[in-house]
Amino acid sequence: MEIGIVGLPNVGKSALFKSMTGMHVEVANYPFTTTKAVHGTAPVPDPRLGLIGRYIKTRKFVPATIDLVDIPAIVAGSAQGEGMGNSFLENVRQVDALAHVVRCFDDPDVSHVFDTLDPVRDVQAVETELLLADLQVLEGAMDKAQRRARTGDAAGKKRAEIAARAVQVLEDERPLRAAEWSAEELTELRSLGMITLRPVLYVANVGEDDLKGESEAVAALRQWVESRPGGQTRMVPICAKLEAEIAELDAGERQEMLEGLGLTEPALAVLARALYDLLGLQSFYTAGEPEIRAWTIRKGETAPEAAGAVHSDIQRGFIRSETYSIDDLVKYESEQAIRAAGKMRSEGKSYVMRDGDVCHFLFNV
Repeated sequence: MEIGIVGLPNVGKSALFKSMTGMHVEVANYPFTTTKAVHGTAPVPDPRLGLIGRYIKTRKFVPATIDLVDIPAIVAGSAQGEGMGNSFLENVRQVDALAHVVRCFDDPDVSHVFDTLDPVRDVQAVETELLLADLQVLEGAMDKAQRRARTGDAAGKKRAEIAARAVQVLEDERPLRAAEWSAEELTELRSLGMITLRPVLYVANVGEDDLKGESEAVAALRQWVESRPGGQTRMVPICAKLEAEIAELDAGERQEMLEGLGLTEPALAVLARALYDLLGLQSFYTAGEPEIRAWTIRKGETAPEAAGAVHSDIQRGFIRSETYSIDDLVKYESEQAIRAAGKMRSEGKSYVMRDGDVCHFLFNV
C-alpha cells in the first residue's frame, strides 16, 4: 500500500512524512523545499501487538507498514508548468491513495502561498490541478482511441467511449471517484493512471492550540469533505509539527508527553486507522517465539489469500488455518488453553478473514 502525500507549499507535508517515517527531510519556511519525490516506510501503530505479547513470549514485534511518498508541492497552474510544474505527476499516478495535507493553522512565521488562511479554497486549488492533469491525459487518450476506432478497432471504440464519459465528469468539475464505473471502465481508467480516481484522506494540519480539530477552519474543511460525492474520502486532524517532535522521543518520553497533552495515542495512529478504513484494509497476526507480526490484507479476503501475504508458497500449498481471536487469547491466556476450551478454529479455503484474527497456517508444497 503506497500513499502519496500531496498539498500546497508550506502546509506541513514534509513534517508529516518525517513524523511517520522517522526519516530526515528538510522542513523549511519557503515554498518547494521538497523538489523531488521522497519515498519512505512508516510502521502502523498497533497496540494489539503488545497485547498478544503479554501471553505469547517472543523475541520481537513486527508491525505492519505503510509506504509513503512525499510529493513536491502543487500550486495553481502546476498542470500548465507553474511552480515545480507537473513533476508531481509521475509519482502521484503510481500510488494507491492520496493523503492531502491542508493547512488549518495560523502562524505569521510560516508563509502562506495565498497569504490568508482558507482551507476550502486551498484544497479546491489542488483538486483543480489534479482534475486538469487527468483531463490532459484523457484528451490525448481519447484522440488516439478515436483514430483507432475509425479503422474498425473495437477496443479503440470502447476506450474512446470511456474516455469521453470521463472527460465529461472532469469538465463538470467532479473527480472521477465521484462517478459510478463498471469493472471494465475502472480497469481502463486505472491503466491511464487517473489521479482523481484514487481515494483521498484529507489531513487537516492543525496548530498546537487545536489538537482536537475544533477550530472554524477545520469545521469548514470537514463540511466540505463530507459533502463530496462518491464516498471515497475521509478527514482527520493532525498537528504535524507536534507529531514530528513526539516521533523523536524515546518510548517513555513519548508516553509522558502524550499524557501531558491529554492524549491517549499519537495522532498518527488515528491517521493509520483512517487510511485502513478508507482503503478497506484490516490486520491479522502470526505469533510465535521468533516474532509477533501484523499483516495487512483487504477486507473480504480468504484464509489462502491471507496466507499469500505471508508467503506465496503458503498460499499455493494451503491446507487450513488454525485461528483464534485476540479476545479469546486475553480470556484464556494461552493458545493451549484456547485449544482446550474448543475455541481454536480450523478454517478452510473458503474462510473469510476477520480483523484481528491470529493464525497458524498449515500447508504442504
